[in-house]
Amino acid sequence: MSPSRKKNKRKTVPGSVFQRGRKWAYSFYGPPDVLTGVKPKIRQSGFETWDEAWDAMLEAQAALAAEIYVKPSRQTVTAFFESWFPYVRTTTEATTAANYENLARFYVLPIIGKRPLQDITPSVIAALYEHLLTKARIGKRDTNWGMYQLWKSAQERGEEIGTRQLAEKVGVTHKGAYKAVRRYRVGRIPAEPTAGYAPKTVQSVHIMLGSAFSTAKGWKCIGADPMDNVKAPSLIHRPHKTWTTDQMARFLEVARADRLYGLWVLVASTGMRRSELCGLTRDGLDLDASEGATVRMNVTSVVAGGKVVAGGGKSKKSRRPVALDRYTTAVLREHMDRLDTEREAFGRDYQDNGLVFCWEDGSRIYPDTITEKFNALVDCAGLPLITLHGVRHSYATIALRSGVHPKIVSSRLGHSTAAFTLDTYSEDVPDLDRDAAEDIGGLFLPRAEDETE
Repeated sequence: MSPSRKKNKRKTVPGSVFQRGRKWAYSFYGPPDVLTGVKPKIRQSGFETWDEAWDAMLEAQAALAAEIYVKPSRQTVTAFFESWFPYVRTTTEATTAANYENLARFYVLPIIGKRPLQDITPSVIAALYEHLLTKARIGKRDTNWGMYQLWKSAQERGEEIGTRQLAEKVGVTHKGAYKAVRRYRVGRIPAEPTAGYAPKTVQSVHIMLGSAFSTAKGWKCIGADPMDNVKAPSLIHRPHKTWTTDQMARFLEVARADRLYGLWVLVASTGMRRSELCGLTRDGLDLDASEGATVRMNVTSVVAGGKVVAGGGKSKKSRRPVALDRYTTAVLREHMDRLDTEREAFGRDYQDNGLVFCWEDGSRIYPDTITEKFNALVDCAGLPLITLHGVRHSYATIALRSGVHPKIVSSRLGHSTAAFTLDTYSEDVPDLDRDAAEDIGGLFLPRAEDETE
């Protein structure tokens, strides 16, 4: 640009553009502070040409006028997240805060943590997702898969590898190796590791980043949210692993001798989540109501940061009353009588947390212990391997197949809508679609045998 044109521009726009070393910079005074009346001086440098600096100054002045100006900053992604984590801990459920922090520290900060926060664009987020999906695990050792390969090779040779030897070869604790071998023997085989993470994992990262960058924009750390034009990876929906009614009955038959039999019956007859079972309190159980026994899920017990903490449930819909059948009611009455006997036996040493499912001394049961006990019962029963959450899925599919209205199933499960319930389980119960076709067609279409006469 010619010197005369630059001079004319300077006359009409407040501020200046000047050379700083080999780069160009701009400087101008912003509007006065509401309280002090002092006009802040706004600067930025590092531009390659006079024109770039001038255009940037005009953009900054326009942003100030629209009250969307963000002060240039070299704050890194890691620095922002370190200030965001405490904020999340005070504004969300403990599990959500812990999950967000784990996702950020494990999947995001090691890759883009050193970059300036204001340099993160939609293309950077898209590249991060591509890296997580295709390359992130390259060079990382999967100890579970390594143990399984060693154990499998020994089995194929007709040998037995000791758990201590396995632990030393792979670099894990003896207890970890012992539990791993016990899993392998009953068919709990780890999936072969891939170069990248599952789309579901990256989708969780996407949700976390959406919350983080929304806050960053609200705090005026960034001018535009880089998540606005980025979609989460698509998921491949597969049918859930569930049990039939006979398999569910077999499980309860084997679990009958377990002290927590009431818990297993309750999850089978209501589809309650593990966190709801672990957090269920005595005042949430009404076994003597005139209109029938009910259980109300109003407190959950979850793991956050390695500690068991109380939560309020996944949503308002999850805090729900659920009617109980007569058998479940009878089993829970027997369970509550046992709790009263145990409390009397322990006397002053009893830890009264008001929980329905606890240890003999009243102390909390760690949620993962519930899962371990469930897996042991499944192995003992010789049933198809499903997760504890798979019992919830089994309850849902059995209820839908038996003709229970989807709205009722949705309400009992604590889902947000009946549509969500149907979307979740439509692939698990394809026979419902077949039955619907026959039922509806039978209302007005001629019967097949009539057509052949």
